[in-house]
Amino acid sequence: MSYSNELMLVKVAFLQGGIGATHKHPHLQISYVASGAFEVTIGDESRLLQAGDVYFVPSNVLHGAVCHEEGVLIDVFNPLREDFL
Repeated sequence: MSYSNELMLVKVAFLQGGIGATHKHPHLQISYVASGAFEVTIGDESRLLQAGDVYFVPSNVLHGAVCHEEGVLIDVFNPLREDFL
Protein backbone atom coordinates (compact mmCIF):
# COMPACT_ATOMS: atom_id res chain seq x y z
CA MET A 1 0.00 0.00 0.00
CA SER A 2 1.11 3.52 -0.76
CA TYR A 3 -0.81 6.73 -0.22
CA SER A 4 -1.00 10.48 0.18
CA ASN A 5 -4.01 12.59 1.19
CA GLU A 6 -5.22 12.65 -2.42
CA LEU A 7 -4.36 9.18 -3.68
CA MET A 8 -4.10 5.58 -2.45
CA LEU A 9 -2.92 2.36 -4.12
CA VAL A 10 -3.83 -0.99 -2.53
CA LYS A 11 -3.00 -4.58 -3.57
CA VAL A 12 -5.81 -7.04 -2.72
CA ALA A 13 -5.37 -10.81 -3.12
CA PHE A 14 -8.38 -13.13 -3.56
CA LEU A 15 -8.73 -16.89 -3.43
CA GLN A 16 -11.06 -18.53 -5.95
CA GLY A 17 -14.63 -17.95 -4.75
CA GLY A 18 -13.64 -14.88 -2.73
CA ILE A 19 -16.15 -12.05 -2.70
CA GLY A 20 -15.69 -8.31 -2.60
CA ALA A 21 -19.15 -7.56 -1.18
CA THR A 22 -21.31 -5.00 -2.98
CA HIS A 23 -20.71 -1.55 -1.51
CA LYS A 24 -20.27 2.09 -2.43
CA HIS A 25 -18.06 4.95 -1.27
CA PRO A 26 -17.47 8.60 -2.19
CA HIS A 27 -14.01 7.84 -3.61
CA LEU A 28 -13.22 7.51 -7.29
CA GLN A 29 -11.73 4.06 -7.96
CA ILE A 30 -9.68 2.57 -10.78
CA SER A 31 -8.77 -1.11 -10.50
CA TYR A 32 -6.29 -3.21 -12.47
CA VAL A 33 -6.66 -6.99 -12.65
CA ALA A 34 -3.05 -8.03 -12.06
CA SER A 35 -3.85 -11.76 -12.18
CA GLY A 36 -6.79 -14.14 -12.07
CA ALA A 37 -10.37 -13.63 -13.24
CA PHE A 38 -13.13 -11.63 -11.58
CA GLU A 39 -16.81 -11.04 -12.27
CA VAL A 40 -17.07 -7.33 -11.55
CA THR A 41 -20.42 -5.59 -11.10
CA ILE A 42 -20.66 -1.79 -11.34
CA GLY A 43 -24.18 -0.45 -10.98
CA ASP A 44 -26.38 -2.88 -12.92
CA GLU A 45 -23.65 -4.09 -15.33
CA SER A 46 -21.52 -7.21 -14.77
CA ARG A 47 -18.48 -8.36 -16.75
CA LEU A 48 -15.92 -11.13 -16.47
CA LEU A 49 -12.50 -9.47 -16.34
CA GLN A 50 -9.10 -11.14 -16.59
CA ALA A 51 -5.45 -10.26 -16.05
CA GLY A 52 -4.60 -7.00 -17.83
CA ASP A 53 -8.13 -5.56 -17.68
CA VAL A 54 -8.94 -2.26 -15.96
CA TYR A 55 -12.22 -0.87 -14.63
CA PHE A 56 -13.44 2.46 -13.27
CA VAL A 57 -15.95 3.00 -10.45
CA PRO A 58 -17.51 6.48 -10.13
CA SER A 59 -18.25 7.99 -6.72
CA ASN A 60 -21.18 6.50 -4.80
CA VAL A 61 -21.96 3.74 -7.33
CA LEU A 62 -22.67 0.23 -5.99
CA HIS A 63 -19.98 -2.23 -7.04
CA GLY A 64 -18.51 -5.58 -6.07
CA ALA A 65 -16.53 -8.55 -7.36
CA VAL A 66 -16.49 -12.34 -7.27
CA CYS A 67 -13.17 -14.10 -7.85
CA HIS A 68 -13.50 -16.87 -10.46
CA GLU A 69 -9.77 -17.66 -10.58
CA GLU A 70 -7.35 -16.86 -7.73
CA GLY A 71 -5.86 -13.46 -8.37
CA VAL A 72 -4.87 -9.95 -7.40
CA LEU A 73 -6.53 -6.56 -7.87
CA ILE A 74 -4.60 -3.31 -7.69
CA ASP A 75 -7.04 -0.62 -6.51
CA VAL A 76 -6.40 3.12 -6.78
CA PHE A 77 -8.61 5.55 -4.85
CA ASN A 78 -8.99 9.32 -4.88
CA PRO A 79 -8.94 10.60 -2.20
CA LEU A 80 -7.33 8.05 0.10
CA ARG A 81 -9.59 5.63 2.00
CA GLU A 82 -8.94 6.29 5.67
CA ASP A 83 -10.81 3.06 6.53
CA PHE A 84 -7.93 1.14 4.88
CA LEU A 85 -5.22 2.67 7.10
